[in-house]
Amino acid sequence: MPEPQPGARPADGSTPGAEPERDRAVADEPTSPPVPSDQPEPSDQPEPPDQPEPAATAEVPAPRWSGSAPVPPPLPRRPVWGESAEPTPPPPVAVGPPEQQTPVDPWAGVDTGGWDLPSAELPPLPPTISYPTPPDTRQWSGPPAPPAVSRDTRQWSGPPASPAGPHPVPPPAAPSAPRAIGPMVPARPMSPPAPPAPPNVPKQRRGRRSTAPPPSPPPGWQAPKGYVPVPVRRRRRWPWLLLLTLACCCGCPAYYGFPISAQYPARAALPVQVDDLSLRQDSRSTETAKKLEGEVRKEHWLAEDTFAGVYATTSGKRVTVFGGTGFRLSPESDAEAEISRLTERYALDAPESVDTGVRGRHERCAVGSADGSAVVVCTSVDHGSIATGVFTRLSVADSAELLGTLRTQIVQPERG
Repeated sequence: MPEPQPGARPADGSTPGAEPERDRAVADEPTSPPVPSDQPEPSDQPEPPDQPEPAATAEVPAPRWSGSAPVPPPLPRRPVWGESAEPTPPPPVAVGPPEQQTPVDPWAGVDTGGWDLPSAELPPLPPTISYPTPPDTRQWSGPPAPPAVSRDTRQWSGPPASPAGPHPVPPPAAPSAPRAIGPMVPARPMSPPAPPAPPNVPKQRRGRRSTAPPPSPPPGWQAPKGYVPVPVRRRRRWPWLLLLTLACCCGCPAYYGFPISAQYPARAALPVQVDDLSLRQDSRSTETAKKLEGEVRKEHWLAEDTFAGVYATTSGKRVTVFGGTGFRLSPESDAEAEISRLTERYALDAPESVDTGVRGRHERCAVGSADGSAVVVCTSVDHGSIATGVFTRLSVADSAELLGTLRTQIVQPERG
């Protein structure tokens, strides 16, 4: 077939090099079935006579595409769930026992002929600084050496006498002993004198001021107008804080705790005779005492013990006393509450306070009436007990004094 000429268009009218890209699989497949050619095979045609080859062969242009698309490199494999991100190390090589291993020479291939190796990479050493010349000192002569004894014991007899005549011959001088010279000892350099030690400063105790005088003003200094020098009073450092702490920690508990420890706990018992008062044992008095004791137990349900009794004298005076024992934190408020409880029963007037003379004990008295006769109701409360008395034919002062006598005989502190 004739070769296509440069610049010629294909039969279909398309421009060469502008064909659309096709799939590799489509490009490889034939587009149409092969058509048998009517021309004879090249082997059947007669060979033309040998013609001379041209001097220059035209270069065939390389095709613009190879017929297949480039394949991109594969993407890295994603790790499986639970797989470590670190690469799996290769399995260790099984090593036999040391008896079966080939010995290795650590000095194989090393020149061990000599140790004088060049050190060209090391910098040269700096010049050595010479020591300073020691000062001239007197040499040590050492102990005196004994006179040297010459091996030749013959003494010099002087020069021979001249034949001219006798001349006075000086006496021979004694040979001087050679001076012994000791070895040269280098002088030791003198050390510099030690600096003087600083003076010892006396230690000052904590809390004490220095006794040094105050600094004087500079020369030429003048006080401002209206300035009056006032001597500073030295304050005495006293441990007030320690005393206040001890007073708060020990004094307050002792002040408030002593009455409580002296009045609680306590026990109660009705005596048969108190001065000129006798305890009545009849049925009516006994029933009245039980009723009053039940009221006390009902009103003071924290009471440890209760008591009630009716006393009388030969002259017709009657005294009813009742109360109980138990711890009370605020005796003053308890005394006011007891008077308020009995105000309606006995139609009491305004109560009045009575001084008992005992720290921690409070007493209130009021005038009222019972069964048509005038009575005086007094109550006395401390940290360990409460006692109330109803008196007939007595004044307020006498009733308060008699109540103090009764409670002293009835209530007995266990620590008294």
